[in-house]
Amino acid sequence: MKENINDIQLTEHFSLGEFCNLAKYPDNSPTMQQVAAITYGCIMILEPARQLVGPIVINSGLRNSRVNTLVGGVSNSQHLLGQAADIRPRDASQFQRLVAFLRTHAHTDQLLTASSWLHISWNPLGPPRHYVRIGYY
Repeated sequence: MKENINDIQLTEHFSLGEFCNLAKYPDNSPTMQQVAAITYGCIMILEPARQLVGPIVINSGLRNSRVNTLVGGVSNSQHLLGQAADIRPRDASQFQRLVAFLRTHAHTDQLLTASSWLHISWNPLGPPRHYVRIGYY
């Protein structure tokens, strides 16, 4: 019996389904390499962030090339690799606290912010760039 992607728990607070959004994009299934990359991001960045600010909503996670084009993503987006997520804290009052945490986090590859959500990326295969751009979107 094949396990439902939506039911696969990656860490205590994050499931694979949150990153794939199969209800909206049924063909957005991950490879094992992408699952490993997403899991790395959950363990190294998102779980520690959640401990600080409470629940985090994944607006966009993994994207196959079709989904990436549909949402206007750049052609070299880390979302394609399972190395990025667009997120927001469930409690909007925690937004600046989340930004401050991720801005200085050792594993943050890229942090780009909008007014109520942010893009975070990680690189499990190399050193993080620590690129931060506040007010990018």
